[in-house]
Amino acid sequence: MSISVQLRDSVRLPGAGALVNGFAFESRRDGTRRALLRNGNELEAYDLDALLAGDRAPVAVFPVPWPGWDMGVHSVSPDASFAAFSGQRSVRAVAADGTTLWEYRHGCWDQEIGHPHPGDEQQVCRGSEHGSCRVSDDGRFVWAHVADLDTEYDELWVVLDARDGRELARLPLDSVASGSHHVSHPDGVHMGLDIGMGQDGILLYWARWDGEELTSWDLNETMDRILMDVHPEHAGFLTMEHYGDDVRLHALDGTVLAEGEPPAEDDEEDDEDDGDDGDRPCWDWACGFVDADTVIASTVEYDDEMRGPRHWLLDARTLEIRGTIEYPDGPVDGFARPLGDGTWLTYDEKSERLSRWSAVAVAREVA
Repeated sequence: MSISVQLRDSVRLPGAGALVNGFAFESRRDGTRRALLRNGNELEAYDLDALLAGDRAPVAVFPVPWPGWDMGVHSVSPDASFAAFSGQRSVRAVAADGTTLWEYRHGCWDQEIGHPHPGDEQQVCRGSEHGSCRVSDDGRFVWAHVADLDTEYDELWVVLDARDGRELARLPLDSVASGSHHVSHPDGVHMGLDIGMGQDGILLYWARWDGEELTSWDLNETMDRILMDVHPEHAGFLTMEHYGDDVRLHALDGTVLAEGEPPAEDDEEDDEDDGDDGDRPCWDWACGFVDADTVIASTVEYDDEMRGPRHWLLDARTLEIRGTIEYPDGPVDGFARPLGDGTWLTYDEKSERLSRWSAVAVAREVA
């Protein structure tokens, strides 16, 4: 079944591919939605709705503390008064005027034990790993995935006081990260952490901080799954199997509520016996909630050589496929970033155009 969609907004914005294909988008429970885009040695924070409406003025601009560091996942406070930067050797809070508010030192994101540290604070080591941080929705805490300062090769999940960077709690981790990202639960209490370890798989954690005690649980004994998104009305979270074999809906304790397999191949031939697992249908590493009832997922990398890029809409409760999206001007390259309000974003690298879409039926309801 083909599902017709319509274009809601479109703006030319160089570098906005990170909104769709990376971790440059932040959504908060008060409805704030921000695009955090690196522009040279600055991090520009935009109101997403204003940006799509044509307002190119950022809400705030923060100087990047380490110009040579182009990794890490950063975060901006709800009131845009400061940015928390995840660096190679520290988490640093920076005001819009460039003032360093505080710094939390940690081990170096370089897995080579005993590698030399340069004396210049601005110099970046050759390590290719990184952590991430996230300012809580109430602006009181900064959650950060860091390397242990004492051992260098151990990793921690820490909760920091957003006022002064003081460590409030820590959780030792069993990870050897290539990178990580946080997912804030819309209840404003729970935080998710996804740690990618390359060919060694994925680690997934949830935690809550009540001001006195850090309560955490991991879902790694039975999982090798990527944390993708949280239901906009708290009804579970989505994960993707490491190699795209399926997408699952979970309760917060990890219980599987539904499972969605990739679409079957168009032809009826069974190619499973040809020994080429690369030809099997699989989901891309991107999916999420378009709204409370709908999930969007893609088979762009699989379908690109077969039938052209494809995006699919799934039932959010059962994860059964409703149909493939039919864009007005043909297939859209790249992944889709759902916004939870009935719309999603795509980005065209050639035209540098960021676009917002909705299914026709949804568009008529909200018009």
